[in-house]
Amino acid sequence: MLNERIPEFSDDYWLAHALRLAERAQAAGEVPVGAVIVHEQRVIGEGWNQPISSSDPTAHAEIMALRQAAQGLNNYRLLNTTLYVTLEPCVMCAGAIIHARVKRVVFGAYDPKAGAAGSLFEVLGTKKLNHYVEWQGGVLAEPCALALKAFFRARR
Repeated sequence: MLNERIPEFSDDYWLAHALRLAERAQAAGEVPVGAVIVHEQRVIGEGWNQPISSSDPTAHAEIMALRQAAQGLNNYRLLNTTLYVTLEPCVMCAGAIIHARVKRVVFGAYDPKAGAAGSLFEVLGTKKLNHYVEWQGGVLAEPCALALKAFFRARR
């Protein structure tokens, strides 16, 4: 699906794609979070949580998708892109999203323990930084939250 032009689809469509990527994380024993970056209805980056398997604390789904998108465009600036992710980004990911100049973030479940789009911190969407990121949370919130709850329930 990478770089394949898809006709106009809704946020629900792209977030459902991110949910499928989250399943890859879960299959590897990682927290099930998936992310996809879209530019002009093309997937330019995909990622899922990989910090455990890669021994890399920065290997969150968003970071993996940002890296792939930047390499594909041969540019660290991801102007006019939308990042879809199943969980509200953390502070680290929000910072990377801002530095990459992502235009918009759409996420599923809110994260009251680490969210940086209003749940705990307001990093995304602040006008105090050098780039403003539009964001919308709660899209497909129930299936996104259920995937996370099921994962942690199984681990206890």
